[in-house]
Amino acid sequence: MADLAGHLFDSLRNKLMTLPDEVTVYPAHGAGSACGKNMSKETVSTIGAQKVNNYALRSNMTKAEFIYEVTDGLMAPPKYFPENVRLNKEGYTSFDEVMKRSAQALSPRAFEEAVNATGALMLDVRTEGEFCQGFIPNAIFIGLGGQFAPWVGALVADVNQPLTLIVPEGQAEEAITRLSRVGFDNVVGYLEGGIAAWKNAGMEVDTIESITAEELVEKIKHFGPSHVLDVRKPSEFAAEHIKDVQSVPLDFINEYMGDFDRSKKYFIHCAGGYRSMIAASILKARGFEDVVDVKGGFKAIQESAKFETTDYVCPNTLKRQKDKEVSVSDDFS
Repeated sequence: MADLAGHLFDSLRNKLMTLPDEVTVYPAHGAGSACGKNMSKETVSTIGAQKVNNYALRSNMTKAEFIYEVTDGLMAPPKYFPENVRLNKEGYTSFDEVMKRSAQALSPRAFEEAVNATGALMLDVRTEGEFCQGFIPNAIFIGLGGQFAPWVGALVADVNQPLTLIVPEGQAEEAITRLSRVGFDNVVGYLEGGIAAWKNAGMEVDTIESITAEELVEKIKHFGPSHVLDVRKPSEFAAEHIKDVQSVPLDFINEYMGDFDRSKKYFIHCAGGYRSMIAASILKARGFEDVVDVKGGFKAIQESAKFETTDYVCPNTLKRQKDKEVSVSDDFS
């Protein structure tokens, strides 16, 4: 990682930054991509603008400083990255064939039979709000409204895993397309009529409790902070977090399963609510019945709680630094 960052430093300084300031830049990746950190949401820029605004292009930055800055807190590549490299080298099924095979509308009974026959993972791609109010037991939530395909790639280890989809009306093709882009071509079909058809057929549904940030404070006072799971990235946790809670990055939640207590109640939050619902659905599917989602995530917590500054050792750098922790106090309002 450090060697590659060093090569990047050299190519930026010796090639790209020598170009005229008016040269247009079209980035290959944007905000939220696993291919880097602190990436802009802008889709076009210039060399000159990047020299001014890009943290990694500071003119007096040494090579050692650059390597530290771009690698500090950088997550491991998602599991599907090497699989995509393999597919690109060895070849893959044409998208038209994938769509023809995958876009199969299944009645509730046929959907259930397909899951049982193939061992398919049920993927619910609606919004987190819709999911928590009623979903097929053992279904996993990863909504189309967020970083859908990358999260599927990060959390589902095998690109050949059979999948069945619970999608909003008219969005089956979008879900299949986005899955195929990261190598997940084995969609068995989707639930015709969505969750409404499932309920109308008298099939079983499950729910996940969702509470506000204000309610979370009272829960922490009663249960203690060890019952709270913060599923944001380590860098987000290091910057600011609720005091004494557990950091369980969603990327690695499958690796933490042995550390969880099935008899324990867990309150789960991320930054805004998308990742926490993914985590809650995974825990539910693994038999953890008492999981609660925190609506609005850490943003809502920040707006509702008081802060105190404490010393914190960042797990990535072990560098002593001052970071904020949200502290729950009796005079909370």
